[in-house]
Amino acid sequence: MVKRSLENILAAAPDLDRERLEATTEEEIQRQAREDGEDPDASTNGYILVPAPADLRRSLDMTQEAFAAFLRVLTGTVRNWEQGRTPPDPAARTLLALVAADPAHAVAMLGKPTSSPPEGRRRARRFA
Repeated sequence: MVKRSLENILAAAPDLDRERLEATTEEEIQRQAREDGEDPDASTNGYILVPAPADLRRSLDMTQEAFAAFLRVLTGTVRNWEQGRTPPDPAARTLLALVAADPAHAVAMLGKPTSSPPEGRRRARRFA
């Protein structure tokens, strides 16, 4: 295994032919997908589009704190999702998709957002 420093990795030019990439047509992409065993014309029924948490939060006109309280998760969790540190787990992705699909119903079911942390999820005190 070759070890490289972060500086070396960042200094190296990417091995990417941008001209070829930009010249690739939709037909070529579909042909390549077929060659890889994919069906580019397959139905997407059954798939749920999960919006980016930040986009969903902004569409609901909520702060990170209010959105976290609304979803009953910690504010740090929402912050981590939005900054790409951790992705939402499968249950959270499902909840985000349901909220995006019918925001009014989600608000009616989950209640109005509050700024207080979820019950039972307060941080433990540190003793010196």
